[in-house]
Amino acid sequence: MGSKQKLSEMIKSEAKKLGFDACGIAKAEYLKEEARHFKRWLNSKMHGDMKYMENYFHKRVDPTNLVKGAKSVIVVLLNYYTDKEQKDKNAPKISKYAYGKDYHLVIKGRLYQLLKFINNNINNINGRVFVDSAPVLERIWAVKAGLGWIGKNSNLISPVHGSYVFIGVLIIDSELHYDIQTNESCEACDKCITACPTGAIISSKVIDARKCISYLTIEHRGLIPEKYHEKFNSRIFGCDICQDICPWNTKSKKHKITEFEPDPELLKMGKNDWYNLKEEHFNRIFKGSAIERIGYSGLKRNIDFIRK
Repeated sequence: MGSKQKLSEMIKSEAKKLGFDACGIAKAEYLKEEARHFKRWLNSKMHGDMKYMENYFHKRVDPTNLVKGAKSVIVVLLNYYTDKEQKDKNAPKISKYAYGKDYHLVIKGRLYQLLKFINNNINNINGRVFVDSAPVLERIWAVKAGLGWIGKNSNLISPVHGSYVFIGVLIIDSELHYDIQTNESCEACDKCITACPTGAIISSKVIDARKCISYLTIEHRGLIPEKYHEKFNSRIFGCDICQDICPWNTKSKKHKITEFEPDPELLKMGKNDWYNLKEEHFNRIFKGSAIERIGYSGLKRNIDFIRK
């Protein structure tokens, strides 16, 4: 079986072979301080319509409630940055992360392969895969696994890859060698706070989701508050403003994941193509993408909002 350090190195090596850009490992333990901050945020109602975030609190802050006997949290990062842009500069804008296939499926597939590798080559263990669709505080675990720190915009910032990264988590019931948390931060920079057009970043690492363009275009149900009409900057799905302005992203490198490549037809869509989008066109272009999640009616609501 080998030493814990050797086992950890084998896992990280396999993660790289599977295409992940980084892999770190943290000890599975109760998140005492984070639980306090998360509870305060929920009590302030800043999560808006995301009522699901109130559920399974005990699981969010303690991985042993997700995997019996959990000992280790393996965290992987997958870069999704692209220099490709929509051709029409005046067209409605979508976030870079939604250009290609749904990241949930892309990352889960690779994580299941990593879990299989651990079982076949290291030890027969119990584990579960998580990708942004379960009660897991992924960014916190990425920090504890030594992969970066939380920026003032609440995104994970990797000193190597910036913030254009997806996070995947694999919790297992076996002890490994744990990485050291970084001491880096961005305390001297406020660019993301001043750049946010709706003032959603109310203080360092505290986001009022009810004001966030990403939340309003994806999670929010019902009409978008009229007061934000002039502040959307033509965005209809997600928002990259606080990431585009971040100095840590100035050297971002293009991803190498085929599934994240945008449909050429998507990039060619002009302003009028978006305004006159039909449901059958939506179903063809966005099949299997993150945008499919809000459906045609949701995207149409966002388009109609910015064109008033």
